[in-house]
Amino acid sequence: MKKNYGILSTASIVPRFVNALRSTGEGHVLAIASRSLDKARASAEQMGIERAYGSYQELVEDNDVNIIYVATINSEHYANCLLALEHGKHVICEKPFVLKKEQAETLFRIAREKQLFIMEAQKVVFLPVMAAIKQHLEAGKLGRVHLVDLTSSCEATYNNWLGSLDAGGGALYGNASYTLQMLTFLLGEMPVYRSGAAIKAESGADVQCVINLTVGNDILVVSKISTRVNAINKAFIYGEKGYVEISDYWKARSATIYYKNGDIEELNFPCEFELKYEVEHIHCCLDTGNITSPIMDEQMTVKTIGTLEEIHNSWK
Repeated sequence: MKKNYGILSTASIVPRFVNALRSTGEGHVLAIASRSLDKARASAEQMGIERAYGSYQELVEDNDVNIIYVATINSEHYANCLLALEHGKHVICEKPFVLKKEQAETLFRIAREKQLFIMEAQKVVFLPVMAAIKQHLEAGKLGRVHLVDLTSSCEATYNNWLGSLDAGGGALYGNASYTLQMLTFLLGEMPVYRSGAAIKAESGADVQCVINLTVGNDILVVSKISTRVNAINKAFIYGEKGYVEISDYWKARSATIYYKNGDIEELNFPCEFELKYEVEHIHCCLDTGNITSPIMDEQMTVKTIGTLEEIHNSWK
């Protein structure tokens, strides 16, 4: 099928998505929209995009566009996805998909009724290094996993809206979906929230948080997220026979396995644009007529949003 993309937003992630899409050699970025026509035109010129619109409504009304990529601030995802679906467009929405479980369920229901593809853009589950780690775990090379320790950080200045509660900002909504969805992919089961703590700014948004989760009966997960410090961004997965170390795990190209007997194994998958793997998956789904991804499916997204909402509400 033809794949003409309309980019809804001029956010900082947009050039990365556009470059990744172009690197696959399939699909065409036809248009981009902002609430400011000047900003849309500037972005279109910078990225070589043919059409620029000064409203999201104009973008979804472009009959030549059949896929909308939503990259607005978190609080706007639901309304933007709904707008695209109502105009018959397939939808790719940046993580976190929405802020409420009920909203996620509604969007998937509408997409199903209209036979439109919809997916949360979650790159971590499509990275080749994650597939390799999953194979090692399932083969029992590390024995049974018992402990996972993750640390991530992102300066709020990277996206100023991260400091706004109304915008859906905060450390939890900024990064915790990586924790939940990566571990669901690797371990085959969604982590369950047990306890946590957050430090909040005057705006009410959490600037740092620690969440404690379990997977099954004997895997403990600790995930630390900060927008105040530059932490050592790594994930460690500890098994009975060794452990895996993954730097910058949400965009990892490599991982190192340290075995109990002293052996070390390197997993390396270099690439320029790590988002290309999720784009390739999206195109495969579209070509085969799937309206949901078999990996980033409705259950994965809805359960994740439900857990994030539960954690966020527990801090009020």
